[in-house]
Amino acid sequence: LFDQILKKEKFTERGARDVIAPIFDALIYCHKLGIVHRDIKPENLLFSTKDQATASQSLDFGLARFVEGDAFATTTCGTPGYVAPEILAEKPYKESCDFWSVGIVLYILLTGEPPFYDEDNFELFEKIKTGNYTMNQPVWKEVSPEVIDLIKKLLLVEPSKRLTASQI
Repeated sequence: LFDQILKKEKFTERGARDVIAPIFDALIYCHKLGIVHRDIKPENLLFSTKDQATASQSLDFGLARFVEGDAFATTTCGTPGYVAPEILAEKPYKESCDFWSVGIVLYILLTGEPPFYDEDNFELFEKIKTGNYTMNQPVWKEVSPEVIDLIKKLLLVEPSKRLTASQI
């Protein structure tokens, strides 16, 4: 998967779904246990075989943290390009930061490009914090309105407006 993304290959909507659906399921399970992953990215998607379409998947939990009840996480962490805007703004956060990152991964799977990009991390972080991205590439004409809507609702800057696990 990571090799395909590095080569800027794109996935079909069905292929992207096959990769993302188990990740959603895993995150929903982890969030019920009070675990926030905080570093969803292609490099942290682990497959049991080379055939990602049929492989069982898991996540590398190197930056994961328990955040239960009314508690919030406050540590600034994550990977540039995938990190949620609330983390960059140093605001307390919960599990919705993971759904932002899944939205980034889904966007990349479908287009072969990230929604936010800049060589300079400061500029990249400013773009992420404003949430301005485009869906002007021709590939979006091939993507269903439901998937476009899903991505738009995952990439909302305000975490309280982002889709929740039950809505996904």
